Amino acid sequence: MENYTVKDLMVPLLEYATVSEGATLYDAVMALEKAQEEFDHNKYQHRAVLILDKKNHVIGKISQLDVLRAIEPRDEHINEIDDIARFGFSDRFIHKIQEKYRLTGSFMKSSLDTAKKIKVKDCMQSPSEGEYVEENTSLDTAIHQLVMGTHLSLLVTKGNEIVGILRLSDVFAAVFHAMKQSEKKETS
Repeated sequence: MENYTVKDLMVPLLEYATVSEGATLYDAVMALEKAQEEFDHNKYQHRAVLILDKKNHVIGKISQLDVLRAIEPRDEHINEIDDIARFGFSDRFIHKIQEKYRLTGSFMKSSLDTAKKIKVKDCMQSPSEGEYVEENTSLDTAIHQLVMGTHLSLLVTKGNEIVGILRLSDVFAAVFHAMKQSEKKETS
């Protein structure tokens, strides 16, 4: 493991799902689906889409959870239910109220319509300073950065350019593989 660098495990930017900052949530979901179909099926699937500006520089990312948050209906009734939850009512009680409210509307229909209107730029996560890692950084250092920042991925840089993404799932797979190899050597 000590000989691995970030570059060894990163997914190159060209292989990752990307959309322009003017794209809609629907466009992002379609790009994610396409990337999953084209990606090596022996690896973990993509769970996010990178957002590019007009110069094709990465300015953010949107995850599956970000998409669901963006299409989640938010109105005065949902806000009132959230307020009730603060008064110590049980999760079960709050979920029953939420379910009753949801049955009165057409969540899926309105969510699908919403996904066609919302721009990814309005709900993307902009990377923080701690979410960048140089491609020649040791994997040990990158693991520390993932753990301490509780990140699911890091944007990989070469100089000032983003060239890929280091995903927690790929790092975990490499560590797991190294553990198995170590165990085989000890039992031999």
